[in-house]
Amino acid sequence: MTDAELARSVAIAAGELLRDIRASSGLTGAPLGALGDRDANALILDRLRAARPDDFILSEESVDDRARCAARRVWIVDPLDGTREYASGSDEWAVHIGLAVDGRPALGAVAVPDRAQIFATDDLPPKHPPCPTGLRVVVSRSRAPDIARCVGDRLGATLIPMGSAGAKAMAVVEGRADVYLHDGGQYEWDNCAPAAVALAAGLHASRIDGQPLVYNCENPLLPDLLICRREVADEVLDAIARG
Repeated sequence: MTDAELARSVAIAAGELLRDIRASSGLTGAPLGALGDRDANALILDRLRAARPDDFILSEESVDDRARCAARRVWIVDPLDGTREYASGSDEWAVHIGLAVDGRPALGAVAVPDRAQIFATDDLPPKHPPCPTGLRVVVSRSRAPDIARCVGDRLGATLIPMGSAGAKAMAVVEGRADVYLHDGGQYEWDNCAPAAVALAAGLHASRIDGQPLVYNCENPLLPDLLICRREVADEVLDAIARG
């Protein structure tokens, strides 16, 4: 099994487990989210360790082994991206399985289980129609960053509220949005797999100052992110710089 196939299969399996937990546990709210986080994390760790025993894993739900910093290959995973959405019954949550090689988002998969969707780096790049006149920017449903609102105003864009980071990034990959811009508080597990999938789909993915995304850093904080169609990347980066 290739790395890409492994990422895909693990993301699908974790998503199925999470759906089963929500359907059968009888829990709601925070207890449901905590159970989902724990059990999905255990499944992901077990499967990655069995298949790639020499690789390191950085997971939101596990103690960080800083020995990973010296490794070339590190799986960076979020077992349940959008715990709030998952626990509330929304379909805007995801599973992230990313692999960073030499600090770059090499490959990965993002499952959006309630939509029965899996996005992976070994998919054929989608063929998007021409970019619309008015850009569509996905923003957090609960806490849209000021920079996204500012850039949206500058570009005359429509803001589309949405849940988890993975759901927002995959909306751009899928062509339902054109820009995902975030500033403030993300970690490597929030965006490694989405960035890898976006790059494989031919999209632009970078920091909001245009610098490359770098992973497997000692401090996994990676607070800002831009994923967008390549043909509007310069325009969006310029609007960010002026904002």
